[in-house]
Amino acid sequence: QVQLVESGGGLVQGGGSLRLSCAASGLAFSSYAMGWFRQAPGKEREFVAGISWRSAGLTKYTDSVKGRFTISRDNAKNTVYLQMNSLQPSDTAVYYCAADRKVSAVIKIVPSLYDYWGQGTQVTVSP
Repeated sequence: QVQLVESGGGLVQGGGSLRLSCAASGLAFSSYAMGWFRQAPGKEREFVAGISWRSAGLTKYTDSVKGRFTISRDNAKNTVYLQMNSLQPSDTAVYYCAADRKVSAVIKIVPSLYDYWGQGTQVTVSP
């Protein structure tokens, strides 16, 4: 049974930092591309960042977080991280990690193309 468990969310002031973690189990983690998505109230779920499988070392970010967020993975710990710096109130959302089991060099940005999802962690950024 595949499980993705996010942690690290919370309340932070604008300009602050948080690091989200997503611990995976029940899957061959290093063979999966991983993504972070977020969903604000009344909005659709949107792609934030993605990282390719194994050691391909490819990453992708939505424009609004480039230079502020960094995605990384530790295959030995079956964990993917999202380091978020210079947080803004517009970053407030529930953040989800997702796993894509289809081996590909392409990091997908469409939520429906991911196979497994975590339950989400709330990130709230105050002005």
